[in-house]
Amino acid sequence: MSTYVPLISSGVAGPLGVLHLPRFWQKASLEARGKLDSRYPGCGKGYDQMTLSALGLDRDATLAFLKDKRPSYPQFEAWVKAQPGVKLDAASVEKHNASVRGYNHDTATRQGILTANGIPDDGKILDAIRLNDLDSWNEFHADVLK
Repeated sequence: MSTYVPLISSGVAGPLGVLHLPRFWQKASLEARGKLDSRYPGCGKGYDQMTLSALGLDRDATLAFLKDKRPSYPQFEAWVKAQPGVKLDAASVEKHNASVRGYNHDTATRQGILTANGIPDDGKILDAIRLNDLDSWNEFHADVLK
């Protein structure tokens, strides 16, 4: 069975405007089917948990929905909107999005990703969104295109 490196960026938002939510949906859905590349968590403690917490979503209920119902992305967003107490007002979404945009990896993680990609660490790429994208693209290239 093939596994997949998730290629949706944390910097992408769906119609609800929530950054990382499409990537979370992809990773958790792939993991629920045993198709997520083992180098990635289906629901990790970083952006995944940050997104669930910011929206007020229950982790177990969200993962169960993704596993049991196998929703498309728009179906997932519809489910999110229907959850009691979900925080989708403009201020909550922007606070979350600013947290996603503002998150930086530690020095060792940054240097490891840049080195693996042959990019000098000149201090110009600090944000985790771009670093994670580089990491995923590099792994995809090595696994599929090389």
